[in-house]
Amino acid sequence: MTIQNFLTVSDHNRDVGGMKYIYPVVSRRAGGVSIGINLNINNACNWRCVYCQVPNLTRGTPPPIELDVLERELRTFLSYALHGDFMERYVAVGDRHIKDIAFSGNGEPTSAKEFPEVVLLVEKVLTDFNLLGDSLNTKQINPIKIRVITNGSLMDKPAILASISHLAKCNGEVWFKIDAGTKEGIVRINDVNLNPQSHLQRLKNCAKACPTFIQTCMFALDGQPPSESDISAYLTLISQVKDVVQGVHLYGLARPSYQAEAPRLSRLSVEWLEGVAERIRQLGLDVYVNP
Repeated sequence: MTIQNFLTVSDHNRDVGGMKYIYPVVSRRAGGVSIGINLNINNACNWRCVYCQVPNLTRGTPPPIELDVLERELRTFLSYALHGDFMERYVAVGDRHIKDIAFSGNGEPTSAKEFPEVVLLVEKVLTDFNLLGDSLNTKQINPIKIRVITNGSLMDKPAILASISHLAKCNGEVWFKIDAGTKEGIVRINDVNLNPQSHLQRLKNCAKACPTFIQTCMFALDGQPPSESDISAYLTLISQVKDVVQGVHLYGLARPSYQAEAPRLSRLSVEWLEGVAERIRQLGLDVYVNP
């Protein structure tokens, strides 16, 4: 391991642990140590969100995944975190617990051809480490989550949905990106040409397969927060799925963007985000705010 000093929520460097696919972070949204799985080691994604913290981001899909390397790294890191001095050396006292295994990284994780195989691999490793728990095992009281943090763009593919459905059996959940309620807003924020209703159907597919949260990033662009029309369109869109999702993770900018728009972006106040969160709550949705 090559980690220096304590991990913080403001640094999600994928190379921090010196591994190819596995990296530890302290996640403000997960509330502790999150073990990240970065399948997009070539910094390729099928979206280009203007707030993305990935340097040298390119359009595309991941290279072939070396499953043996990924498994070895995950087993090595779990052994270090659970039985070594990793927590004492690199994690502040209040965060010294593993909260999840998160498919995140430097691009869309479900775009990896081997994604279904990786899901099964992670399940096997966590079972071996007694981290998923079962009805016959009273020692593992709090099984960790397996989270897929996704833009949701492939949640109309049968193979992906089958893996997401299997994830539900492994204490899994999905965080599904919706940053805007209009086609124009999606182009502006995510740099993709997407029909909001089509994306909403993907969200419904996902939520039917596995517990799913909406994840939304809001920020100021050129000093201006999202307009009232932008917020209203967003609320109208997510109101259509209020009965099928688990809630909304509403968050702001925690780390600097590496995209060309970075100088134009700035953080919104906690009060502003809480104002939007209250309007979401009025729809009947639970909201978790991370400014």
